[in-house]
Amino acid sequence: MNDIGFEAVLPEGWARPRGFAQAVKSSGSTVVRVSGQLGRAPGAAAVAAGSSLGEQWRYALENLVTVVRAAGGEVGNIVMLRAYVTDMAEFNAGGAEVGAAWGATLGRHFPAMTLVGVTALVDPNARVEIEAEAVLA
Repeated sequence: MNDIGFEAVLPEGWARPRGFAQAVKSSGSTVVRVSGQLGRAPGAAAVAAGSSLGEQWRYALENLVTVVRAAGGEVGNIVMLRAYVTDMAEFNAGGAEVGAAWGATLGRHFPAMTLVGVTALVDPNARVEIEAEAVLA
């Protein structure tokens, strides 16, 4: 484990996944569960119409990191992400934009992650919603 109590788990013989961890082992005493963050600008009431999946992904991650920091944590405390997207083909085609958004917000931190395709989100302009769990020392 690193100094924050976060260690990626990789079963023997498995290929290292790209951009996420199969599981993480963490230690700490406070668990922060962050509800789904939409890809809207901070303080905005709604997701901007016509915004790209990559832009929404960046805003959702930025908002998520802001909430974790408000709870007393940092990016390295995030142990689990769940992302919901309304168009899996758009997600797969937008890999470069999503990767750039990830790098700008989470850097080289890769928590366990689940990606789920859904038919709609609460905001009709939303293409992505991301929730998380963080463990604080």
